[in-house]
Amino acid sequence: MNLVLWIMQILLAVAFAGAGVTKLTQPKEKLRDRMAWVDPVPPTQVKALGAVELLAAIGLVLPPLTGIATVLTPLAAVGLVIVMIGAILVHLRDLKKRDTEAARRVEIQGAIFCAVLLVLAAVVAWGRFGPYSF
Repeated sequence: MNLVLWIMQILLAVAFAGAGVTKLTQPKEKLRDRMAWVDPVPPTQVKALGAVELLAAIGLVLPPLTGIATVLTPLAAVGLVIVMIGAILVHLRDLKKRDTEAARRVEIQGAIFCAVLLVLAAVVAWGRFGPYSF
């Protein structure tokens, strides 16, 4: 199970590092093409979310690799669970606003993807707080 948790941690770290760096480095106008949810959100909040995602990605892998402050790994996973709950709510909120069937399908797919990430992060948090802690 330890190996499975490591694989989940690495997958989550790669996904959230990529998303975080994208939000931190790209202007809001460029993000709007791929992330419709950024439209009503102030640019500083998008950047802050990117920073949170990047820090969580680092927290998933760096503490156990260095052996320093390993409690940060399950805390990072819990933080990602919270972020994904918010992301699912945003996708479901936007689902009501979309008029076209294609846009609705994208929002449903986005919510499902966020739910999968939420489950992975929850399993990592459970495993690293509980029976497979460092």
